[in-house]
Amino acid sequence: MNDLLLEPYVFSNGTVLRNRIVMAPMTTWSSNPDQTVSDEELSYYRERVQGVGLVLTGCTQVQANGVGFTDEFASHDDQFIPSLRKLAQAAKSGGAPAVLQIFHAGNKAVPSLIPEGELVSASAMAAPKGPFNNGEVASRALDPDEILAVIHDFGEATRRAIEAGFDGVELHGAHGFLIQNFLSPLFNQRSDEWGGSLEARMRFPLEVVREVRRVISLRAQRPFLLGYRISPEEPGDGALRVGDALALVDTLIEEGNLDYLHVSLYNVLAGKPLDADDEQTTAELFIERVGGRLPLMAAGELRLPRDARTALDGGLSLAAVGRGLVLDPQWVEKAVAAREGDIVTALDPDAEAVGLKIPAKLFGVIRSNPGWFPARSVATPEAACS
Repeated sequence: MNDLLLEPYVFSNGTVLRNRIVMAPMTTWSSNPDQTVSDEELSYYRERVQGVGLVLTGCTQVQANGVGFTDEFASHDDQFIPSLRKLAQAAKSGGAPAVLQIFHAGNKAVPSLIPEGELVSASAMAAPKGPFNNGEVASRALDPDEILAVIHDFGEATRRAIEAGFDGVELHGAHGFLIQNFLSPLFNQRSDEWGGSLEARMRFPLEVVREVRRVISLRAQRPFLLGYRISPEEPGDGALRVGDALALVDTLIEEGNLDYLHVSLYNVLAGKPLDADDEQTTAELFIERVGGRLPLMAAGELRLPRDARTALDGGLSLAAVGRGLVLDPQWVEKAVAAREGDIVTALDPDAEAVGLKIPAKLFGVIRSNPGWFPARSVATPEAACS
């Protein structure tokens, strides 16, 4: 019996995946104090990349003021290329291609970790409340020259990814970070060419994609993937809704610069838009709109192989597994051997980080989230997903 989950997949640029299982990007809070990749993080990847078809790393900032998490590894300067090279080697150690996820945290940056604690975004307004912001910190609007500098720096981070040995980059346009700040009608209140109409709000993400594609065409001497991660919506009145996200998807596909689209969902199989008035899931909306024009992957509560298979049967090209691989590094091996019942789906409260090769700070985040434990498991977003 054919198993679509385990079938190879070939991108249009010639990159071959041995199966449709993608290691989802997961923030690990585990860099060294100098923002280089730690040995803990390298071990974490080596333990989990065996057997997957594609590896997506956690996010890394393209500018010094774009740090979104404590202990986040950096890519905003050439001094970090040796560190990135170590990560590329670890991520590719299982034989799968590896993609570096790059971003700028925008108004969700960590004030204590960025120059002068100054948040930058599309517009000057109160930043959303979060673990590093009590809601009293406001962002400053980037001026036009600064916007062009950010776009350039996405290209520079791409160059570093190429030099470090990665097989692609993924632009993190999701989760309320800077790229999404510009797309959002709530956080983009500009009246110049970078905001206002939907077409103007799409300009920044489109220009970032164009610049990264230009750098890839100029610098990459081997097949090099360009992916884009998108969130369909954000909470709040007047905030981003799925219609605007789908409009951006149409334009991204029409321009032909992407190799794949990655939708970040709280639940691939069951999640619906905030203003849903029918039974269609958000994933189904994206599958319908993409219509096979571009490889499409999604992440969100694909805990077991049967979940991933259902997602692929529904029209996805690839299935991104995050929490499943954190809890059970042998997830793929057990899927191949038809041992789904042996897959670990909840953390043992007495488990130790060392045995699971989970970085200590990531383990601390996990232990503080009840959704990772038996008898307390709930359907929540991927807590550590970049």
